[in-house]
Amino acid sequence: MFGFDSHWLSILVFFPLVWALIGLLIPSPADQRYSPFKLWALAGSLLTFLFSVFLYLHFSSQGEEFQWMERASWIPSLGISYVIGIDGISLWLMLLTTFLMPITVLGSFNAIEQRQKEYYFLLLALETGMLGAFVSLDLFLFYVFWEAMLIPMYFLVGIWGGKDRIYAAMKFFIFTMAGSLLMLVAIFYLAYQHKVQTGTYSTFILDLYHLHIPGEGYLGAQSLLFLAFAVAFAIKVPLFPLHTWLPDAHVQAPTAGSVILAAVLLKMGGYGFLRIAFPLFPAAVSLFQVPFMVLGAIAIVYGALVATIQPDVKKLVAYSSVSHMGYVVLGLFSLNQIGVSGSIYQMLNHGISTGALFLLVGMIYERRHTREIAAFGGITKVMPLFAVVFMIVTLSSVALPGTNGFVGEFLILLGAWGANRTLTVVAALGVVLGAVYMLWMFQRVMFGPVQHAENEKLQDLSLREIIVLLPLVVAIFVMGIFPNYFFEKMDPAIQRFLNRSSTGLASQPNPGPQTSYAQGNSHGSS
Repeated sequence: MFGFDSHWLSILVFFPLVWALIGLLIPSPADQRYSPFKLWALAGSLLTFLFSVFLYLHFSSQGEEFQWMERASWIPSLGISYVIGIDGISLWLMLLTTFLMPITVLGSFNAIEQRQKEYYFLLLALETGMLGAFVSLDLFLFYVFWEAMLIPMYFLVGIWGGKDRIYAAMKFFIFTMAGSLLMLVAIFYLAYQHKVQTGTYSTFILDLYHLHIPGEGYLGAQSLLFLAFAVAFAIKVPLFPLHTWLPDAHVQAPTAGSVILAAVLLKMGGYGFLRIAFPLFPAAVSLFQVPFMVLGAIAIVYGALVATIQPDVKKLVAYSSVSHMGYVVLGLFSLNQIGVSGSIYQMLNHGISTGALFLLVGMIYERRHTREIAAFGGITKVMPLFAVVFMIVTLSSVALPGTNGFVGEFLILLGAWGANRTLTVVAALGVVLGAVYMLWMFQRVMFGPVQHAENEKLQDLSLREIIVLLPLVVAIFVMGIFPNYFFEKMDPAIQRFLNRSSTGLASQPNPGPQTSYAQGNSHGSS
C-alpha cells in the first residue's frame, strides 16, 4: 500500500499549515462571532487527525525501526537533510497532537471574538511545528521545527492572553531561545565530529548514533554536549529550577494556548531526551543519572507544595504540571524498561488530563471571568454535569486506579525503585500531595453552599462543551483500563532506546568510514 515514493508523513506534517494558508483567503465577516474561518480550522484539524489515525492503523510494531521514512538532501555541504519517520514512541505523541487540536479549536469557539482568522491560523501553524518536531530524524531539521513552534505560541500568548501577556510571552520566548542556542552549537559540533570520523558531514540522527564521543568525567566532551541538549530539553519539560516561565505563560495564555502548551509542547522536552540526548551520550547519562533524578524528585514535591497554596485555579493546574512532568524525568533517568515505559505513558496521560483541566477552567472563566478559587463554591448545585466531568478529570490527575494517571505514575515509581529507592520514596510523597491540592481545590470550588450570587445562575455544559470534553473523558478510562494496547506498539522502540542509552551503538568505538544514510534523494517507507 505504501510505496517507496510515498510522502504520507510529509502530507500529515504540512497539511495543517497549507490548510490554514488557504483559509486566509476566506473573507472576514463584519460580525466576528460568525466567522467561517473557525469552521475551516476545525475541519482542517479533524482531517489531520483522521489521517494520523490512518497512519496509526498501518503502523507495524514489528516492522522497520522508523516507518514512512522520507529522505532528501537539503544542505549537502553541511550534511543536512530532510529526513522524517516515526517509531512506536513518536507515533503516540503524533496522535496526541492531532487528537487534541480539533478539541482545542472547538473549545475556542466562544472564547475568541477578535482577530479570529489570525488566531486559528496560528493554531494550525503551531500544529505543523509540533508534528514536524516529533517526526524529524535530522537534528538540524528538528531544531528548525523546535524554533518554529515558538513563533505561533508567542503570538497566541502575546495577543490573546491576559493583562500581563507581553511579559509572559517574552519570558517564554527568551527561556526557550536561550536553551535552543546551546542545542544548535552542539548540533554543529556533532556534524563536525562526523566529518572528522567518517569524512562526511551529517546531522542525520542514525548516523550520529554511530559516533564515538569521549565521555571522561563531568567536563568531558560527551558530558558537555549532553548538558547542551539537556538544558534545552529541561527548560521545555520544564524541570526545576528552569520552570519559572511556565506558570506565567499558563496563567496569561488563552485557554487553547494553555491546553497546547501543557498537553504537547512540554512533551518536546521529554521526547528530546528520548530521541537525542540519551542515545547520543550514554556515558554522560550514566554520569548525570542521579543528579537528574534528584531534580525530578524535587520538581514532584516542589510543584505539589506550591500548587497547594495557589488561590488561582489556573495557576494551581500550572504548578501541577511541574509536579507531573517531574515524574517523567524520574522515569526516564531510571534507565529501565518499566520506568521509561511509565514515563512515556505519563506524557500521554498528562496531555489528556491536564489538557482537560485547562479546558474546564476556561469554561468556568468564560462564565464568571475570574479564576479565583474563593469566588466559587457550591458549583455542583448549579452545574451538576460540569461537576461530574471535573470530578473524573480530577481523579485522573491524582492517579486513581482505573484512570490513565494511575498506570503512568505506578510504573514510574516501580522503575525508579530499581534505580534509587531513596528518591522513589521522596517522589511517592507527590502522590499524596497531589491528592491534597487537587481534592482540596475541588472541594472548595464544587461543594458547600453557593457563596456568591453570580454563581446561582451559571449555565451547565452546552452541547458544544460536552462534545469537547467527551473524547477526553473516554480517553481517561480507555488508557486506564487498557494500557497494554498502547504499550504493544511502543515496547520495541523503548527496547532499542535502552540498548542505545546503555551499551548500544553510541557507546562503541567508531567502526571506520561509512556512508551517511541521509545522503541523496532516496525515499523509503513501510
